[in-house]
Amino acid sequence: MSDTGRRTFLAQFAAGSLCLQRLASAAPPQGPAKPLNLVLILVDDLGWADVGCFGSKFHSTPNIDRLCHQGMKFTNAYAAAPVCSPTRASIMTGKSPARLQMTDIVQGHRPSPKDPLLAPEVRPALPLEEVTIAETLKTAGYISACIGKWHLGAKGFYPEDQGFAVNVGGTHIGMPNNFFFPDWKLSRNGPLAAVGAVPIDGQPGEYLTDRLTDAATSFIEENRDRPFFLYLAHYAVHIPMQAKTDLIERYERKADPADAQRNPIYAAMVDSVDQSVGKVMRKLDEMGIAGNTAVLFMSDNGGLLTPMKPNNLPPTSNLPLREGKGHLYEGGIREPMIVKWPGVVKPGSVCDVPVISTDFYPTLVAMAGIKADPGHPVDGLSLLPLLKQTGKLKRDTLYWHWPHYAIPTALPAAAIRRGDLKLIEFFEDARVELYNLAHDPGEKSNLVNKLPKKAAELQAALHAWQKSLHAGGMRPNPDYRPAVVNQ
Repeated sequence: MSDTGRRTFLAQFAAGSLCLQRLASAAPPQGPAKPLNLVLILVDDLGWADVGCFGSKFHSTPNIDRLCHQGMKFTNAYAAAPVCSPTRASIMTGKSPARLQMTDIVQGHRPSPKDPLLAPEVRPALPLEEVTIAETLKTAGYISACIGKWHLGAKGFYPEDQGFAVNVGGTHIGMPNNFFFPDWKLSRNGPLAAVGAVPIDGQPGEYLTDRLTDAATSFIEENRDRPFFLYLAHYAVHIPMQAKTDLIERYERKADPADAQRNPIYAAMVDSVDQSVGKVMRKLDEMGIAGNTAVLFMSDNGGLLTPMKPNNLPPTSNLPLREGKGHLYEGGIREPMIVKWPGVVKPGSVCDVPVISTDFYPTLVAMAGIKADPGHPVDGLSLLPLLKQTGKLKRDTLYWHWPHYAIPTALPAAAIRRGDLKLIEFFEDARVELYNLAHDPGEKSNLVNKLPKKAAELQAALHAWQKSLHAGGMRPNPDYRPAVVNQ
């Protein structure tokens, strides 16, 4: 072979060897992407300003703050109602509480001669014919767990009747008798036992928040090799005001009587919830599935402001927002919301677009890659355009319908937010209040007299929405007896 031929052969051999090396080092063909795991952590009565990343200087929430830094913070996130059951129904179905006729707490307020108006009839449970998140995810092979508070109906309407394979502690009950075992189990033998016992046990002295967290991490570990939906719905930080002694003492040393947030018991309860978030996140890391798990965090309504035993302090303060639980002012419905979605949501991002709890159903379904079922229309919208930062929502208006008495200082009302303007209409006297939330988040300056045309426009839109959903109205109470004021 000539030198020229030898050089040609060697060049071809080298090229072929390089090609073989590249083929050998190439990654093997990848199969379909593994379905995304979904974790929704819902805290009961947690106020908008109760965690560090939303402004609290008194409550210590390093784990929730870390979650916020890893995901997207929503600064204008709302509950669909100022109390728990309606918001939870909206999350499960993607439908407005007004459409569901579930605008009040399950087994809620009873009519009183002190009430000028009577509330409309509401459903006592989430109807079985409604399609829940768990039922939809089940069609795609997901296993779902409801761990903690349910409060959407009595026996026969529990989580296991609504698509959840696992239920730990979820019944008709809206609050525990006690946050410590074995006292928490008293509901088994007390008056509540007649309508359904609470399916959960614990060790003597164990704290309920910790017990639910252990159930959640066990569920994650047992189902790490299959797609799952974990709905961790803490009973905390709802009353009764009970927490671990060492945490209470820590916040007693930290409390400043001059600060609005200064309740050491409530702060200790928030601390335990924060520790729970940390344990869940660590378990995802430990199982090697954190990168394929989306974690969503929110509260069901605003923080409670009514002074409570044993220290007769209000649990929290929602300042700079006005009022709290039971009110349609911002303090009653605006919530701390965070979404972490590795590889999709930009860490440390902030979204100021108004969103609402009704959006959870379509969002979770879309995150799971499931096409929306045209036979199951919803009122909420998928938040994927916001999470992916690829577009806007095709919506500029949010609505609330709250024809009930619940908190002593709160009155029945309805509300509408369009852009930065928010109008509240009170049912007792039909008065309206109008606020510009961009300039007045504390709702101090009523603009009705300055912007009468805008107020009339929003009020008309609110009435049209109520009519379209057949929202239940209030009627005069024939037994109403006005309070006598002593002169």
